[in-house]
Amino acid sequence: MDSLKLKPSATCYWDCVSLGEVMLRLDPGEERIHTARYFRAWEGGGEYNVARGLRRCFGLRTAIVTALAKNPIGQLVEDLMLQGGVDTSLVRWVPYDGIGRTVRNGLNFTERGFGVRAAVGCSDRGNTAIAHSQPGDFDWEQIFVTRGTRWLHTGGIFAGLSESTASVAKAAMQSAREADTVVSYDLNYRESLWKGIGGRVKAQEVNRELVSMVDVLFGNEEDFSATLGVEIEGVKGDFSELPVASYESMLQRVSDLYPHLKLVATTLRTARTATDNDWGAIALYGGKIIHVAQRKVEILDRVGGGDSFASGVIYGMLSGKDAEWAVQCGVAHGALAMTTPGDTSMATLSEVEAVMRGSSARISR
Repeated sequence: MDSLKLKPSATCYWDCVSLGEVMLRLDPGEERIHTARYFRAWEGGGEYNVARGLRRCFGLRTAIVTALAKNPIGQLVEDLMLQGGVDTSLVRWVPYDGIGRTVRNGLNFTERGFGVRAAVGCSDRGNTAIAHSQPGDFDWEQIFVTRGTRWLHTGGIFAGLSESTASVAKAAMQSAREADTVVSYDLNYRESLWKGIGGRVKAQEVNRELVSMVDVLFGNEEDFSATLGVEIEGVKGDFSELPVASYESMLQRVSDLYPHLKLVATTLRTARTATDNDWGAIALYGGKIIHVAQRKVEILDRVGGGDSFASGVIYGMLSGKDAEWAVQCGVAHGALAMTTPGDTSMATLSEVEAVMRGSSARISR
């Protein structure tokens, strides 16, 4: 495993560009989706959440490559993204046909869960503007060469949206690699996305090809199994409370299969209840295992915790910190993101650093 080689900040317009779908999240708060009468609106999406965290928490220059149908819902999503500070100049606007017959914007209904009741997500994202996207829809040379980008982030959620989105991701990765831009990818397996286009077999076919172009790979134990076929020995679907050595072996096998990878990282989560989790991480960088032991965290809204872990790790690497610091930053940022509602992080850098130091939760005033 070689170390990452990053382009200087002064040579690039953006620190990180994310490629993916941005949906309108409708949140019933303490209610259930099927009984709610009021919903709070947020924006969210696995790849977007990373760019948003890097901008809002860590102050980096980020942009989102996506597409939206040109209607009030799309404009609401844009307004929410603008509040998050993410550059929307790369958004492709698609004419709306009036009822969504040919194109629409994605919706994601998410209830948080509590105690023994798990969180529930119900996506309504078929036929969306970004799902119809093609490789030629975006000017990759402008993004990676003319203006310049230090880091590209995308993932398996985007790749599984439709038959064409994987080819869009491939085109972006190829252009990024030619421009010496670091490429990260979050496997983020979602059974609901793949079951209509070939299931796990198709997910493995697509993800194996895309991971061959990746420098930094994120995922959890189910992701590695479902999308790459890398199993943890002796495990048949139950990943709870595995020994650290099992994760070390899994990461090493991934590295052996894809020797070009520079960093492979996974969160460690033991969900005792929806609101009581143990949370940590393990990574492989430069042939060395980095382990941040699980600690108990209380969850308000678990959605986006993994994305915030990824953005913390990316921030650490982009800011020149060592890999151990970066992984610790990711764990702290992910933990804080799950203490607030919505997909995206509301944490500040000083709060992340305080958690990394092990500071208490006493009132700050």
